[in-house]
Amino acid sequence: MTAETDHDLTREPVATHEPSPRSGSIALVLLVAAGLVAVAVGLMTLGRAQAQPYILGILAVLAMVGLFNLFAFAAGIIRFVDRNLDDPVMGRIADHAFDGLAVTDPRGHVVYSNAAYLTLTGAAGPQDVRPVERVFIGNPDVSEAVFRLLKAAREGKRQQEEVRISGHDGSQGRWLRMRVRPLGTGKRETRYAVWSIADITRDRERQEDVFQELQHAIEYLDHAPCGFFSVNPAGELAYVNATLANWLDYDLAEIGSGGLKLTDIVSGDGASLLTAIVAVPGEVKTEVFDIDLRMRTGKTMPVRLYHKLAFGADGAPGPSRTLVISRARDERSDPDRAAEVRFMRFFDHTPMAIATVDRGGNVVRANARYAKLGQALGLDSASKSIFRAVNSRDRHLLIAAINQAAENQADIAPVEVALEGTKERWGQFFVTPVDGGENDAEAAIVHMLETTERRALENQINQSQKMETVGQLAGGIAHDFNNVLSAIMMANDFLLNAHKPTDPSFQDIMQIKQNATRAATLVRQLLAFSRRQTLRPQVLDLGDALSDLAMLLRRLIGEKVKHETIHGRDLWPVKVDVSQFEQVIVNLAVNARDAMPDGGKLIIRTANVTTEEAARLAYKGMPAADYVRIEVADTGTGIPADIRDKIFEPFFSTKEIGKGTGLGLSTVYGIVKQTGGFIYVDSEPGQGTSFHIFLPRHHPEPEVQVEQPAAVVGAANGAAKEAASAADAKPRADLTGQGTILLVEDEEGLRALNARGLRSRGYTVVEAENGVEALEVLEEQSGGIDLVVSDVVMPEMDGPTLLKAMREKNPDIKFIFVSGYAEDAFEKSLPEGQQFDFLPKPFTLSQLVAAVKETMAKAG
Repeated sequence: MTAETDHDLTREPVATHEPSPRSGSIALVLLVAAGLVAVAVGLMTLGRAQAQPYILGILAVLAMVGLFNLFAFAAGIIRFVDRNLDDPVMGRIADHAFDGLAVTDPRGHVVYSNAAYLTLTGAAGPQDVRPVERVFIGNPDVSEAVFRLLKAAREGKRQQEEVRISGHDGSQGRWLRMRVRPLGTGKRETRYAVWSIADITRDRERQEDVFQELQHAIEYLDHAPCGFFSVNPAGELAYVNATLANWLDYDLAEIGSGGLKLTDIVSGDGASLLTAIVAVPGEVKTEVFDIDLRMRTGKTMPVRLYHKLAFGADGAPGPSRTLVISRARDERSDPDRAAEVRFMRFFDHTPMAIATVDRGGNVVRANARYAKLGQALGLDSASKSIFRAVNSRDRHLLIAAINQAAENQADIAPVEVALEGTKERWGQFFVTPVDGGENDAEAAIVHMLETTERRALENQINQSQKMETVGQLAGGIAHDFNNVLSAIMMANDFLLNAHKPTDPSFQDIMQIKQNATRAATLVRQLLAFSRRQTLRPQVLDLGDALSDLAMLLRRLIGEKVKHETIHGRDLWPVKVDVSQFEQVIVNLAVNARDAMPDGGKLIIRTANVTTEEAARLAYKGMPAADYVRIEVADTGTGIPADIRDKIFEPFFSTKEIGKGTGLGLSTVYGIVKQTGGFIYVDSEPGQGTSFHIFLPRHHPEPEVQVEQPAAVVGAANGAAKEAASAADAKPRADLTGQGTILLVEDEEGLRALNARGLRSRGYTVVEAENGVEALEVLEEQSGGIDLVVSDVVMPEMDGPTLLKAMREKNPDIKFIFVSGYAEDAFEKSLPEGQQFDFLPKPFTLSQLVAAVKETMAKAG
């Protein structure tokens, strides 16, 4: 407890702080209490009568002391305070701080301020102290900053502002840093704000001096007679001086915004030289490069770069320091330097990678294209051995060539080898000896030309020619087989008509029919591979088509294999033959099932592929366009790499004899190709297989009302009749008719059977062996011909030529073509707008007479 007078104004504001916990001496309190108890016990020994006066006297004294202290405390003469408040060290820290300090209460009144605050605010004494907002009231330079500080003080937040106070009478102004913060974190403490004001004029002046010096340095660098730039590890230009920007015709503001990269200003592969420097942790390297820079206009200028690069302790490169010296003047002033510049431009801009090597194959010097190749192959730098760029299995070929050059042998044969790397790449090396064998540093000059794309194109052409040749062979075989099968199936129909189901031989005849039908299916698969089958394309939603197939696929793949279809959103329409598309999916699903004998998962995904995405996929032979992709993936055994290129060939099969024909994937390949799509396979042994089918997006066009060629209708009817003929036991429609039919067929046996079948249905049939004979029959026939049924491929005159000749004589004559090929194999040779029906071989008797009756019933 201390007593303070009212006139001590400098210490009085401390009372406005929230009192700290009072500290006192508990020992003193216990000592006083013990003394009073001891006095009371001593007086009790004197006796009650003798002790009473003394007790009353002590109580009176204590009462007077207590009453006096009570009045003194109430009047403020004395008060209880914390000992820490009387600590002279803590009091002087705030009072004599260099920064001005003030504390304001919730009403904004100043309850404490130190001497520095009085000085900075111009107060004459403690009685003249004012809060910050009143000190700088009316000063437009400070008002906004003070407003933000007051707002932060009311919200109990921290805020800092730096303002400039203009001087009076033209004197230099001052810079002040003003801060505000709450007194504490408690609810009551946050209502008090602590203000601090510091004069930072000298700090600002020093900063401005440093900034001015920096501006001068930048100005000197910008207008130096040589260029300068800095590039960061990401290849972005962090700084370019004005001289270089002027040379390249760029705006400094554009470069400073980070819009340019090193590759934007370096011509050709020169940037690879700068990024191919060997990283040595903790070292600083300076390399000299003679390259060309590219201007904004596209023109080039020769320069010499002094490229300085510092590496960190971990080997990571920092920003470069690159000096640029223009060599454009050298071309005009110094012939020797001009020749050097021309050589370096030729050396770095050639499309071939060039390097000189020693006897051990170590690169002595290399051009920009070689540096770029090294980066593409994952080599550390251009100074490594050139053998590191070659695959280990072919490395001995290049070693032998360089050894020959080291012995000064001429006419060394080029070496084509596989390059190192994760992807398959090829390169052709041309090795020549260096003139002057005394120089051991350089033993050979090596020119390398990458041949990856050329080999890929050659392989693609070879594979395409191979598939085309096999397709032509398969198509020719299929055509001949169709003629044979047509005769078998026609004769079989005659036998079925002549025998009842109760005859002993009826089952044998049915067995012939079933095997002929099976053979016809195999022939159709051959035609699918050769892309000569009949397609009926229509606009299709793949999502709906796959949903319709879901039940069939589940039955085909069995219970061990889990099937999942993932539909893409908003699939584009495609134009395909529905039945052929279903055959593609079924064949792939069956192959996937066979590859998962112990069970697995079959996933079918669909998605749109834009032109940009198709370009990024970079599948060989597939141009960039809009596609719809169907992916059929399994988790089966996979396909070994050595047979992956053969899986689409007909009759190629990895299954046991009798368990597969080898036509499943070849059929898929042919259908997809004939539809205008592409198919690719990704597979790894033990990792499963994924087939990727890309079908072109169908763009609807305004339909023109023209009469469709009868081939479309006739073949569709033929397919319907074929389905109907499969149910011979069911009642059939009346297929009899009347009229004269000219039957043109070069196969005598087949022609006789077809004529017999038509006559049995009531028609008059006139036969001709080829087109020339058919024209003669047409002229001789007095009653006229109602219908011509003609083969397509015939000697002397084929079917399309016969149609054209007959239409010239009789424009209304009706025509049915029959062929083992699809109608699009000969439709292009027909005159535009000609009408005809088409019946694909092989066909049954019921299919033939149904097509004839339907065509005869049409209006002429």
